[in-house]
Amino acid sequence: MTFWHCLHAEWIKIRTMRSTLYVILGTLAFCLGLAALNGSSAGSEFADLSPADQASFDPLATSLRGYLLAQIALGLLGGLVITSEYGARTIVPTLIGVPHRARVLASKAVVLVGVALPVGIAVSLAGFLVGQTSLSRAGAPNLALSDGVALRGIFGGGLYLALAGLFGLALGTVIRSTTATVTTLFGVMLIVQAFAPALPGELGDWVSKYWPPIAGGQIITSHQDPDLLSPWAGVGVMVGSVAVLMVVAFIVFGKRDA
Repeated sequence: MTFWHCLHAEWIKIRTMRSTLYVILGTLAFCLGLAALNGSSAGSEFADLSPADQASFDPLATSLRGYLLAQIALGLLGGLVITSEYGARTIVPTLIGVPHRARVLASKAVVLVGVALPVGIAVSLAGFLVGQTSLSRAGAPNLALSDGVALRGIFGGGLYLALAGLFGLALGTVIRSTTATVTTLFGVMLIVQAFAPALPGELGDWVSKYWPPIAGGQIITSHQDPDLLSPWAGVGVMVGSVAVLMVVAFIVFGKRDA
């Protein structure tokens, strides 16, 4: 079994999982709806904002806020790539057919990125177009697709969501349980982010600045907060954390019984 054979097998697996289509369609529908609601709501309230709030208004983040759910959805898809095999015990014939475990996990990661990256870009692009249209109709500041910051948000947002998928794959490989993987994803990507401002002193400042999902999420902003990392530096933190977790996943997957 060559690496190409492994890729072909993993492609068959991921495209024939019913959850793949459900995750993609559900994520797209939710992000479009949230972009329309956010754009309409924020646009109608813009005129009533204070001058300081108007100056810091972020039309890009307003339209791409759906990434908060999209990261969970694609993280779940990444987790299912491996946990579904443990749940159905098809991991045993997989490893019998391909005893080289690093090759199995690497092929899963490559195929996952091949699905998650275009889906992430499509979700970001659709959310941007719908959100900016809603802002424009409400008479609020909005961006054109030709703006450099817009392209950075769309393609950077797609990259971030692909990283979220790899994050889920790494967690699923280490945990091996779909339920536990989903619970961990919610905790890491949503709960910590929600409670970061409430954490005391320097701990709260550090988490708000360097926690990987928070740092990586800066890629969809057009207004730079001086207390946070720049967009690409934040993505770099996310890349580093995913790389470390993937290394752990390769080590665990190679040593643990199926």
